[in-house]
Amino acid sequence: MVQQPLAYLNQAFLESGDARPIRILAEYLEPLRRFKQQKIQDTVVFFGSARVDSREGAERALQTLRARGVRDADEQYEVELTKSRKAVEWARFYEDARELARLLTEWSMALKYENHRFVVASGGGPGIMEAANRGAREAGGKTIGLNIRLPFEQGANQYITEGLGFEFHYFFMRKFWFAYLSKALVIFPGGFGTCDELFEILTLVQTDKLSKKIGVILYGREYWDQVLNLAPMAEWGAIAEKDIELLRYADTPADAFEQLRNHLTEHHLEPITGPAKAPGLAITRG
Repeated sequence: MVQQPLAYLNQAFLESGDARPIRILAEYLEPLRRFKQQKIQDTVVFFGSARVDSREGAERALQTLRARGVRDADEQYEVELTKSRKAVEWARFYEDARELARLLTEWSMALKYENHRFVVASGGGPGIMEAANRGAREAGGKTIGLNIRLPFEQGANQYITEGLGFEFHYFFMRKFWFAYLSKALVIFPGGFGTCDELFEILTLVQTDKLSKKIGVILYGREYWDQVLNLAPMAEWGAIAEKDIELLRYADTPADAFEQLRNHLTEHHLEPITGPAKAPGLAITRG
């Protein structure tokens, strides 16, 4: 008689529909274990477009395109040229996210806590996510990447701290770790995914669902004023006027850092009275 594998070693079973609850639980317990091992108490999350390149990369791409010359330029070339010029303009957000993450990490590393406080976390991919992880790493601090495994997406960026790069299958488990560790969010210009994360956290904050105060900063007011106007929601009565005040704005790394530092100092720098839990998960009200 052929010996059967133990259930928790049976790969076919673990990948089956029947074992879905086990896989979901694993995406809670396995990150929890690693956060404990690395003494990560809480985070500041950076969201933004994966399509933003570094200034160096954007300028190099534009130079390569221009090197083709305009003698045989056609309509498609002009479209590509316009996009490439825009990419150079957008590159400032990559560099700003990188600088802000560096400033935040240098400040948090100087705090006298046993655990790592306000660690820069991102979605783990390219663009703004890479910039945030890069800036934190350049400051010498730990930095987290909560990546999602998708068929056609790029993998995790190279700046994530070893042992703090995560691959999730379930979007909702990835969102859990974004929300329940974060003390503040910085939302750089981005698309549907960025807005999805923004509104998810805003809903938790608005409904007072979490027992902590999360600061939300929209970075790049010119962009967000064109994309996101919440005033009509208040005028129609869909939200309260005070809900609009949940959002703060910044246009420079220095301004964003000052707002972050003030928020974190006022609401989350508790006196050291004993060993703090790591990770410091938010408690859901009710």
